[in-house]
Amino acid sequence: MSTSSTVERAFRTALHDTGDAALDTGASLLAADPAADGELSRRGEEFVAAAWRRDWQPADVVRIVRRELDDVHVRLAEALIRAQAPRDDRPRGPRWTAQLARIDARAAEHPGAAPRGDRFSHATAVLELYRLLLRLPVLESLDDAADPGPPDRRPESRALGRIRALLAKAEATGYPEEAEALSAKAQELMARHSLDEALLAARAPAAGMPDACRIGVEPPYEQAKAVLLDAVAGANHCRAVWNEPLGFSTVVGFASDLEAVELLHTSLLVQATAALTKAEAAQRAGGRKRTKTFRQSFLAAYAHRVGTRLAAAAESPVSEDLLPVLASRAVAVADRTDRLFPETTTTRLRGVSDAAGWQEGSRAADDARVGSRRPLP
Repeated sequence: MSTSSTVERAFRTALHDTGDAALDTGASLLAADPAADGELSRRGEEFVAAAWRRDWQPADVVRIVRRELDDVHVRLAEALIRAQAPRDDRPRGPRWTAQLARIDARAAEHPGAAPRGDRFSHATAVLELYRLLLRLPVLESLDDAADPGPPDRRPESRALGRIRALLAKAEATGYPEEAEALSAKAQELMARHSLDEALLAARAPAAGMPDACRIGVEPPYEQAKAVLLDAVAGANHCRAVWNEPLGFSTVVGFASDLEAVELLHTSLLVQATAALTKAEAAQRAGGRKRTKTFRQSFLAAYAHRVGTRLAAAAESPVSEDLLPVLASRAVAVADRTDRLFPETTTTRLRGVSDAAGWQEGSRAADDARVGSRRPLP
């Protein structure tokens, strides 16, 4: 029997049938034929290439594999992505390149192939991964190589480097007042950086079109996390659209604003988690039980309160020479969002009924408050 026929038989048996018996049969066929390993890997690269044609990006694939399967499958997926990359002949943009670089960096930290175990276990993991890749739906095309615009000062600007450092300190400190001051300074720099970018656009009107990226919104309490991301995006001249089934939000905006959104959203989540842990400890000390409703209400209040404060900061005045370009950029972001997502729906937060959780979440959001925008001279 040829290696190709072994792989075909295993695929016919296991990939289109979700049952465990079919999976075991397919894995047994592959485990019994070591000569089929090369063909099996080649077909995996084809599945990865098919995901790219459905407008998935490397980080999206890794995220969905981590969400649906286990670490061994993540390692297998990353190995396939790295193996397929030299044969990817389509022009890719800077975000794609950065995602591949992060995958390469993780591979360098853990050199060698993904752990195989026995042949049957390895074949089972491979087929489970291929089942997932096969059923990935078509996504909206972000295609950041289609209109790259002018060079956007990569590697990251000095301002974004300072913002990143400030947020890292805010996340690490055990003192709420220090975290508050660091976060406020970071948001102040974000606002000034965004306005600097807008001023450059005013001086050079043909400054490219809005970009888009996908940011993971992971369970538990993903609704509240999506609301928080939406608030951060809106305050930084971006728009966010949540895809609940696939666990991410697509954020549309200009490149520097997208970087600010990613940084601030991540930092606020870290600070929210630390504040929630502290609030739960206080609940236990007071003889009250930790509950899912308490956590959901806490994070919902946190997202709501942070959103209110960010919205207030976004209303701060800017110099008159920037108003036309800010308006035109807002129109461009709205137009790109509407073209990507012609049909969207709204949803209500569920499970927000714990008064103590809401109160503690609001207090935590006040502690994590961000600074107001400062107009350019």
